Amino acid sequence: MNNKLTMDILKQALAGHAAAFRCITEYQPMSGPGDKVFPPTYEGGKYATEKRVDPETGEIVDCVLLDSVQSQANRMELALLEASENDAELVLPLLKVAFTDVPKPITVTSLEAPHRIADAIFRDSLIEEDGEERPFRASSKGQLLDQSDLANATGLFGLCPTALVFGLWDSTGPRGGLGAKFQRALVSEIVGYGMVQGVKTSSRIDPLQIMLDAGPVYATANGGWTLNEALAVQEKGQLKKVGKDGKPSEVNHGNVTPTITEGGVTFKKAIQTTVLSLPALRRLRFPLPQKSAQEQAAVNLAARTTLAALGLAAATLAREQGADLRSRCQLYPSGPFVWELLDQPGAEPRKFSLTGAEAVALLKEAIQAARDFGLPWEGTIELRPSPDLVELVRRSQNLAAQVMGDE
Repeated sequence: MNNKLTMDILKQALAGHAAAFRCITEYQPMSGPGDKVFPPTYEGGKYATEKRVDPETGEIVDCVLLDSVQSQANRMELALLEASENDAELVLPLLKVAFTDVPKPITVTSLEAPHRIADAIFRDSLIEEDGEERPFRASSKGQLLDQSDLANATGLFGLCPTALVFGLWDSTGPRGGLGAKFQRALVSEIVGYGMVQGVKTSSRIDPLQIMLDAGPVYATANGGWTLNEALAVQEKGQLKKVGKDGKPSEVNHGNVTPTITEGGVTFKKAIQTTVLSLPALRRLRFPLPQKSAQEQAAVNLAARTTLAALGLAAATLAREQGADLRSRCQLYPSGPFVWELLDQPGAEPRKFSLTGAEAVALLKEAIQAARDFGLPWEGTIELRPSPDLVELVRRSQNLAAQVMGDE
């Protein structure tokens, strides 16, 4: 039986010399062992494959990446966002920008933006301060990012604590490559071990039995298609065909010739490894004015404990949401989620159970303790996108709609 992870255990781990919390979970395809799954594709439509040492057998085996560190971070941040939206008592610092005056309205928060608080979306947005609107990075809150480093992470803790957990590099800010940089303290990925490359087939039988020679089909001014040459768009003195040759298949009519290509993989097992580095959190300092050395040590511990609780909550909540990674890549855990504390070198790791509800309760307790010490902890900060950014989004959405129409 595993012990429950408590606030006292978390604080002791941060105050001592423990190395990490980790959670290692084995998965099989949701449809059963040995079934095919489809990993993410990268440049050239290729899977990320490599050889690794099987942690169970010690053998060198072919492996495939099923979910990357970056993808896992996104899933964990979205899990935190959902938890905060469903629980009014869980207040998380968030930047929020709403694009309403565009064809397809969209809202982006610092838990969704690729570069978190340092993302260009927020850099190019405005905030109201002292009765006037100014660029976010020129405001008193935005300038806190300029001042942030390992020795002074107080401002960033209050504005975007997830940046201290998932990592940040303010490379597009006013300091360029010298901008604030924080390593990832929480890292997770899912890898398939003992991978075998598969194949995939594609074909389509048209119930209308439309033949190739029934074309060509021409493009119309409204983005549609026609067989009537009089209604076709003229381009460089010629009738514009849809696609390259105006085949009926260009407008999704007609048969598709059956093909066989590489696609999908099978594997012996998939392993998700999640590690929260405690030394990475201990490197962070959170200075507050007029604190004695002893008081400041307590402040640092409270902030680090909150960040650890934030990381554990993100990872636990994301795990509980399941591993439906993408179409035809659904995984199911072979056992329960167990957190291990790597404390004493050479000793067996201590094991703990932690549910999403328990993790959120720990996080709330840690947040309150940090605020009691005087550490900042903002709620949602509303920004307004600059007119140029709104226009850029509007033009992009219109172009995307046009391209979809042309296709």
